[in-house]
Amino acid sequence: MTTVTDLIDLFEAEAARDRPTEEMPDVGIIMGSDSDLDVMAGSESGRPGAFDALTALGFEECTDYDDPPESRYTFETWVVSAHRTPELMYTYAETAADRGLDVIIAGAGGKSADLPNMTASIAYPLPVIGVPVQEKSVDSVIGMPHGAPLTAVDAGKSYNAALSAVQILARGDDELADRLRSLHDERQTDVATVSWSLHDLGTNAFSDSR
Repeated sequence: MTTVTDLIDLFEAEAARDRPTEEMPDVGIIMGSDSDLDVMAGSESGRPGAFDALTALGFEECTDYDDPPESRYTFETWVVSAHRTPELMYTYAETAADRGLDVIIAGAGGKSADLPNMTASIAYPLPVIGVPVQEKSVDSVIGMPHGAPLTAVDAGKSYNAALSAVQILARGDDELADRLRSLHDERQTDVATVSWSLHDLGTNAFSDSR
């Protein structure tokens, strides 16, 4: 059974490890509980999430630091609870930059959704994008004091958080910028196709075809 101490030791060891930046994850996705996974990753029955956005842009998930994906762009996913495992949260955030992360997407639910805020404070100046998992989490996530920056998206929209994360990375990477443009163009085409179908079929027939 894996313990919190095991994970803390892992993050500290990775931070001290000397290896090429290309072998380290670029984006970290953390959530307060595995019950947040459908929002943070996306689900077949709901809206797409951060996992969907990143994989659509060619990122691969890193699940083994000793055997990283071949893709140039990668991300990692962990459950890190601000309230139940504060030491783990602190270590994850404190070591993030040394472990190669360029941006963190942090999601939390409930009225005390402190994971994004605390992660942003500890990982500073590494950018952190907060995702309120529920509507009632919004005030908690965005309620940072003056001088303690945290970027945040609307409730449940981890897909947008992932796009924002890649936008940050793309400022110095033309290939990622091109991938973002291509994905944006695809979404525009999808809208145009739906618009024409609605007009061509008429409201009743279009509704029946959905």
